[in-house]
Amino acid sequence: MKTGKTRGVALLALSALIALAACSKTEDATAPAPTATTATAASSAAPAAASADNALGKSVFGKVCAMCHAAGVAGAPKPGDKADWGPRIAQGNDTLYKHALEGFNGAKGMMPARGGGASLSDDEVRAAVDYMVAQSR
Repeated sequence: MKTGKTRGVALLALSALIALAACSKTEDATAPAPTATTATAASSAAPAAASADNALGKSVFGKVCAMCHAAGVAGAPKPGDKADWGPRIAQGNDTLYKHALEGFNGAKGMMPARGGGASLSDDEVRAAVDYMVAQSR
């Protein structure tokens, strides 16, 4: 018989797997629209409105990136958190793009390749990075 602690660890592991699986799925046209809570969480994490020229970045962030970045899952820096983003931004865009595209394991956590959104194009990933960086300067 499993102990309460073992059962809790198993549930935590299962929850993590479900969350990672959700990160790799793309949104289809039949999926329900995000709830007001999801939209509010994503917009409250970003102190300034996204510019019209980065609508793609905002869209990708809302569909894929916000699952981890809005809540800081696995060490993901929250958009608008200047203290957490500052050292990352200082490394330069090429490094940020590389980590987002290829994945990264660091002292604060990990980033799956393409944020778990395997079907995202390089341009979509870069636009999402640009969107989060712009919110965090």
